Amino acid sequence: MNDITIKHIDAIPAYEGEHAIPGIQFRFAAKALGVTAWGMNIGVVAPGVTAWPEHDHHGDGQEEVYFIVAGSAVLVVGDARTPLPTGTFVRVPPQVRRTLHAGPEGMTVLAIGGTPGQPYTPQFG
Repeated sequence: MNDITIKHIDAIPAYEGEHAIPGIQFRFAAKALGVTAWGMNIGVVAPGVTAWPEHDHHGDGQEEVYFIVAGSAVLVVGDARTPLPTGTFVRVPPQVRRTLHAGPEGMTVLAIGGTPGQPYTPQFG
């Protein structure tokens, strides 16, 4: 089909390496689809899991967008907690340290990232 790649989420293997986190199925969607212009991952997180890595992208300048595909999440930035129901997009600038906590029904989150004006280089996976 003219170099088009189609994959179901279940066809993208969950990461099982040394950095795997119990309760989080982290899937490298960009890699599975052959996307090279930006990073794109899917996280399928069990109910109530709060182990999504707290991080920022101050060093590489990467902006991230999260989209809550299913379930719900709470975006945690410092002491602020913002509910993110299904269907919510959130953009986080590079310097902001953040994490996501899964809601009572769990969450499926699409994370997209890239550095404005720079070619994308995968750092993990």
